[in-house]
Amino acid sequence: MDIKLIAANLEDLNTILQMQKEAFSELYAKYQDTETSPSTEEYEDILFRFNQPETTYYFIMADNVKVGVIRIVDCKDGVTRKRISPIFIMPEYRNQGYTQQAIKEAERIHGKGHWKLDTILQEEGNCYLYEKLGYHQAGKTEQINDKMTIVFYEKD
Repeated sequence: MDIKLIAANLEDLNTILQMQKEAFSELYAKYQDTETSPSTEEYEDILFRFNQPETTYYFIMADNVKVGVIRIVDCKDGVTRKRISPIFIMPEYRNQGYTQQAIKEAERIHGKGHWKLDTILQEEGNCYLYEKLGYHQAGKTEQINDKMTIVFYEKD
């Protein structure tokens, strides 16, 4: 399985927003995290992040198909941790290794060390995947509501 990360441009933002809303809709239904769910974001939210100089949105491509999106925040200052936020795979392409390959490719492009990300603690599969890729819990969590806790990860 070979994936590629293709940098998105301004004209792609509506596609990213549509994909993001669909990809996160199940988690939103499960956790009802209205304030934090990517499924509740609007175009202006994506545009704001896209315009940050340290942000790059990439389409995760497999056989010329957009299977997901990853956003990388890289200040390129050698001090600030690079961040993955968000990463998502469309429902019909999940459990095929695309997330793992996309993270490895992002690390190849942006450098192997000094990363951070966060995920839902209750989503054990996500936690397992990130730990398998060398991320460790940073010792910080944030309770979003009575159903959902965010756990923070780092990779040195």
